[in-house]
Amino acid sequence: MNLCERVAVVTGAASGIGRGITLALARRSCHLAIADVDAAGLAETAALLKGVHVTTHVLNVTDREACLALPAAVLAGHGRVDLLVNNAGVAIGGTFEQVDEADFDWLMQVNFHAVVRLTRAFLPHLKQSDKARIVNMSSLFGLIAPPGQSAYCAAKFAVRGFSESLRRELEEARSSVGVSIVHPGGVATSIARNARPPRYISSEEAKAMLADKARFEKLLSLSPFDAGEIIVSGIEKERARILVGKDARIAALIERIAPVGYWSLLKRSMR
Repeated sequence: MNLCERVAVVTGAASGIGRGITLALARRSCHLAIADVDAAGLAETAALLKGVHVTTHVLNVTDREACLALPAAVLAGHGRVDLLVNNAGVAIGGTFEQVDEADFDWLMQVNFHAVVRLTRAFLPHLKQSDKARIVNMSSLFGLIAPPGQSAYCAAKFAVRGFSESLRRELEEARSSVGVSIVHPGGVATSIARNARPPRYISSEEAKAMLADKARFEKLLSLSPFDAGEIIVSGIEKERARILVGKDARIAALIERIAPVGYWSLLKRSMR
């Protein structure tokens, strides 16, 4: 997929992997409509994008009406759309019993329902392009499911299943729209640091969670700018699955070899 002079929509573009993706797209002369709930961060990202046409869209992806209105705003600013990158995401720490229903639902709204909603809103416009692509952000935890991540895994496995089925539907319809699923491993972003803690836990549980978070952050070694380059390179090559980082590639291999017992193998390798 030649991205030069195409138009891409990227959500969650104010920081982290989203910013890395936008910079990698801009280096390929791809025009950008960038969206995020963080207006200040969005402006910072826009200031880094040189030589391309950029529009910014302050967007809370849990707002259904705002999501449905985004295509019209993008078309008004660019006249077309060729690429949708559903990157916006949040995290919650804690076991299933620790995470209450409201927080679980909030994470699903951001990480899964917004992906479906924006895909539905943009798909008719993407079909007008001679070559278009939907890129949905899953995770390493859309390949494997560790303890303490039930809400996050539920959303990221859902993104994976939705995207794979949608891709096959579009292929059978001989559509000009392709679908890629991205599985980033340990990327050094703020998502783990900013993960919402459970509301109702003991002080001992809170201390244990802080220790786990500190250990987990040490595994986040890949730069978000390197991650963005890997993802955009995968888009250019029209890859159905884009694995980002050595840890994601290893986890995908071990899960295929031992689909039930992979966690004990991965724990040993992490030690």
